[in-house]
Amino acid sequence: MNSSNPAPDVQVSAPETNDQMTIIVFSGDLDKALAAFVIANGALAMDTKVTMFFAFWGLNVLRKENAAAPAKDFLSTMFGWMMPKGANRLKLSKMNMGGMGTRMMKFVMRRKKVYSLPQLIETAQASGVRFVACTMSMDVMGITKEELLDGVELGGVATFIGDASQSKSTLFI
Repeated sequence: MNSSNPAPDVQVSAPETNDQMTIIVFSGDLDKALAAFVIANGALAMDTKVTMFFAFWGLNVLRKENAAAPAKDFLSTMFGWMMPKGANRLKLSKMNMGGMGTRMMKFVMRRKKVYSLPQLIETAQASGVRFVACTMSMDVMGITKEELLDGVELGGVATFIGDASQSKSTLFI
């Protein structure tokens, strides 16, 4: 460095963020949903505010198992019939083997006293995790608010971006 031209003092500061985490749940696979909720509950235990934004196949995690579906058009009815209704009906992303892998995973989890996905969802919701269902995804997939768990908020991409911009970390699962 040339002593006749010292470098100017430059101060760089990172933008301040809250103790907040945003998780996009895009997948409707059991193992990926489990990971999302384990992370969400773990973050809560560390006093981190958590928002989970559910889009496309991730909306199936929030579907009520026995919800009476309102009248829908043909395509929305078909989507509703083909997609799993709720956390108990999700399948593994790998090694599902016609449902046998999913049953084995659930059996091992019970045996090891690991919370099931419905228990993780209930714990997260009771502890204050904010669940937001993507309205555009709901519209495309023919899912109505009445088919979702109670307490789920509706929001669009602006809701997600607003939360993510205030978060220390954002995960896409």
